Amino acid sequence: MSTQLMNIQFDQGPSGRWYFVSEQGQQHDHVLAVRSFPVAAPDEGIALVDGDGKELLWIPHLSMLPDAVRARVVTAINQREFMPQILKLYGVSGFLTPSTWDIETDRGRTQLLLKGEEDIRRLSASVLLVTDGHGVQFLIRNLAQMDRFSRRLLDRFL
Repeated sequence: MSTQLMNIQFDQGPSGRWYFVSEQGQQHDHVLAVRSFPVAAPDEGIALVDGDGKELLWIPHLSMLPDAVRARVVTAINQREFMPQILKLYGVSGFLTPSTWDIETDRGRTQLLLKGEEDIRRLSASVLLVTDGHGVQFLIRNLAQMDRFSRRLLDRFL
């Protein structure tokens, strides 16, 4: 583990905003943790940036951080990002768009409105990004791991 990443502090202040203290002891307030590749490599290429977007620290991989700091960085990222993962499809209102999908996500059961088939983007052989009618993006991280019924429904739209 890099010594540069061992002696840093990253925490949330009383106001709820995140701050970063560098190895040299310099404190930076209003810091954001940003993933460079949130879908393809969520644990790699994390930047801590100030309010102006200036990079304060580059983290090549989350595993390079001490456990407590890593947990806080992940919490900060999760507060900032909102991309629920679709785990299961229970049904669709029809196979023509627009259609309403009844889905289970990692954040609970909900419905999404698919306006058109072009709102399903294939990012790789097994990763899909679905944008609903309100602009919320849902991620299917591994199509092959979904149950057969869900895959069959998805195949009708792909």
